[in-house]
Amino acid sequence: MAPFLKLRSQLRVRPLLLCAVLAATVAIGCGKREDPILLLSGAEALEQGKALLAAEKYYKASKLLTHAFEVEPNSRSGREALLLAADSLYLQGGTDNFIKCEAKYRDFLNRFPTSDRSDYAQYKVAACLAARAERPDRDQKITREALAAFEELLRLFPTSDHLGEARQQVRDLTDRLAAHELVVGNFYSSYGSYGICEATQRRFETIQKEYPEFRQMDEVLYGLGVAYSRCLKDEKAALAFEDLRRRFPDSPYLAKIEPFQKQWEKDSVPVRQRDEALRKMLGETKQQAAAVAKAKEEAAQSGDAAKDGAEGGDPGGN
Repeated sequence: MAPFLKLRSQLRVRPLLLCAVLAATVAIGCGKREDPILLLSGAEALEQGKALLAAEKYYKASKLLTHAFEVEPNSRSGREALLLAADSLYLQGGTDNFIKCEAKYRDFLNRFPTSDRSDYAQYKVAACLAARAERPDRDQKITREALAAFEELLRLFPTSDHLGEARQQVRDLTDRLAAHELVVGNFYSSYGSYGICEATQRRFETIQKEYPEFRQMDEVLYGLGVAYSRCLKDEKAALAFEDLRRRFPDSPYLAKIEPFQKQWEKDSVPVRQRDEALRKMLGETKQQAAAVAKAKEEAAQSGDAAKDGAEGGDPGGN
């Protein structure tokens, strides 16, 4: 009976093994199919990607164009595919895609620095950064990076076809940085405190110095005049307000100057009187100190003369 039982056991195990093998075969055959894009040549993927790009199907286009580049990264078609893949990401939009497209444009510049499309790649690096720039009331790190990238284009590629757009972007980004300073300055000014007026005026003075073409300069001059007056710098305040009148005769901030100046002049009379008295006192003190110093000097000179006479004796001596 033992051989018979052993045979039955073997007959029972072999069908189980066969079923396992068949199941594995079916699983492999019915598993995830290979991505058809991977079966395309670089040229085929490039042509299909360009067609999808023209049809504004940017997500699908980016996949095909990326594959076209990866298949032939150092060929002419590969260079074209890399730029177009970056373009498709830029056109999709969104923070993640702007980060990705910047990386691809930079990859192009690193791989092909002498390409006749290098100026375009540099322009798009800057454009990807500019698309991520924050509002003026937020941190301006990306804005500064974008501005530097556009300025790099102007410096390295003085004959580029993209200089016009780059200069406009430089103007817009510069205004954004100035607007950030204005937001901070107005925030300080909102406290209306004499103690914070110095911080306010520093922000507005920075705008005057670093961003003289700022589109909201009339607001800056008004805010600067207010800050100066709160810091008891009457002459500077008057100059700022006069500059506002001269340069921006139609500014809505002109209407705010007159009532402010009247109140400012009324409030500052005692302050000016105090300052004048202080200056007078300091002036008198300086005069007194000068007189004392002069008297000491004369006394010292007289003492030296007497000493010299004593040491030398009487020339006509007895």
